[in-house]
Amino acid sequence: MDDCIFCKIIAGELPSNKVYEDDQVLAFKDIHPMAPVHVLVIPKEHIKDMNALTKDNAGIVSHIFTVIPKIAEAQGIGGSGYRVACNCGPDSWGAVDHLHFHLLGGQKLSQTMG
Repeated sequence: MDDCIFCKIIAGELPSNKVYEDDQVLAFKDIHPMAPVHVLVIPKEHIKDMNALTKDNAGIVSHIFTVIPKIAEAQGIGGSGYRVACNCGPDSWGAVDHLHFHLLGGQKLSQTMG
């Protein structure tokens, strides 16, 4: 997607504070963190959101969820706990139309989600 900020980060056209990368996934620190550790984990393939997952591309979510614990451990929050969130649709306040997961931790997180 030519206008997708995350696709531009993946392509190296925009900078990021990368914390993890493999052939399918890129993870980098959020520029507007909501916790001491706030990492975005994104597939390198452009998938708009959870509603755009199909049987052909859904395997990336499984891969992402095997990578997240490794990233959490590397960020020092594997043992203390963390939250993973994914926004979908306009009511969720998702800012970028590219599937991504927020990895949050580094402090006691609020019990409220909404």
